[in-house]
Amino acid sequence: MSEDETAAIEAALEFPTLSRTTHDRAAQHREDPDWLELAWEEGAEVLLLGRDMSTPVREDLDGNIELALKPSRRVDAFPDERTFLGEADGKVYFAAPAKRRDDTDTWSGLRSIGTSLSDLHAGLITSAIGLAEWHARHTHCPRCGTPTEVTKAGWTRTCPSDRSEHFPRTDAAVIMLVHDDEGRVVLGRQSSWGAGRYSVLAGFVEPGESLEGAVAREVFEEVGLQLTDIKYIASQPWPFPASLMVGFHARVVDPNALAPDGKEIEQAAWFTKDELRIAGQWGGDSPASIAAPPDRQRPGGGLAALPGRISIARLLIDKWLAE
Repeated sequence: MSEDETAAIEAALEFPTLSRTTHDRAAQHREDPDWLELAWEEGAEVLLLGRDMSTPVREDLDGNIELALKPSRRVDAFPDERTFLGEADGKVYFAAPAKRRDDTDTWSGLRSIGTSLSDLHAGLITSAIGLAEWHARHTHCPRCGTPTEVTKAGWTRTCPSDRSEHFPRTDAAVIMLVHDDEGRVVLGRQSSWGAGRYSVLAGFVEPGESLEGAVAREVFEEVGLQLTDIKYIASQPWPFPASLMVGFHARVVDPNALAPDGKEIEQAAWFTKDELRIAGQWGGDSPASIAAPPDRQRPGGGLAALPGRISIARLLIDKWLAE
């Protein structure tokens, strides 16, 4: 394994990729239009977002990817189009919609660049996309249907008719690595996924349900397994469009009860630590091709690769392997 791969694994074990952040959200400024306008006029840094949530990026001489932030004097955006993200190291940061694309820039999405960004830039773009996705989907008052107005520097929407205030939505979802006592984990795959693609199980938390309750329910519904020793590991925002992924490890009661539901999970199987290590390039020679044991000679084949490191699914797997 290369030094870069080792460093990536060690970094992933420390903190989920999209949970990294170093900027101060400085919420005290969100209701101070004079301060916000002065900050914009004096030269803030602006993160531009296209309609597809891509953003300009650049690569430095060492091959590192960073956001190509624009000086506010070069950005055409009305005050209600600007989202105040916060401050860091004496600089003020905003996000704004890209009204046109500069062909001299390279544009990329968070999924492809997330693991390459600094902690500061990862925190800025994750917040910016989460807010932009919310604004795009919540343009009208849920009480009376009146078009709402952007308030508090992009962090709320207010109905001009009934004066109700609406806040960004975050949907809680659980994601869990289920293991047995023999060094195996259960991974599942959906019918729409490519051959060899598997991941840990996940699902949304229902009203009136605890996180641990959601873990147990989702696993039983999807693959028929009952759990014990449900342990929280970490959480990560997932702004596609508005989830907070809460990660767990859990131990199965009876591994022989595995029975995928055939709807949400087309196929599920137990995989060994060696299979996971090879698929994740933990010292393996070929992550792209692992022969499937006889009991897995079904659509989807063997385990070809693990989820990318931008996902908390990978952190759950890597942490379990490291332990």
